[in-house]
Amino acid sequence: MEEEKLDEVLILHKAWMNDEPGGVKANLFGADLRGANLCVANLRGANLRGADLRGANLRWADLRGADLREADLREANLDYSCWDLSCKTKYVKVDRRIAAQLAAHFCVLICDDPDYIQARDAVMEFAKTSHRAEDLGLAK
Repeated sequence: MEEEKLDEVLILHKAWMNDEPGGVKANLFGADLRGANLCVANLRGANLRGADLRGANLRWADLRGADLREADLREANLDYSCWDLSCKTKYVKVDRRIAAQLAAHFCVLICDDPDYIQARDAVMEFAKTSHRAEDLGLAK
């Protein structure tokens, strides 16, 4: 998607989020957003289903309520972003880096349930490979 078109979609989405006249919810279904700079973007509730976000900068992006089903986030920067744990994020394609980052966050939950502890221990070595492991207090 051309940068100008994406900027227009984001402006209209912001207006929609603020209940302003002329605002339109972002519909980026299947959009080619490879390498897009969406740093700090407010994409709450946006339709990103099936979007190609490979290599996109989504650092600090707000993706709460966004439909990310079947979106491709491989090589995307999701540091400090916010995305739901819901059915709207199922089948998201991620790479090893993102999977390790999610595992690292899973491993620093505080839960005394024996099944959780067993699952945490099973993925801990993988979680320690995350680029955020040190920040999360996981020894490498």
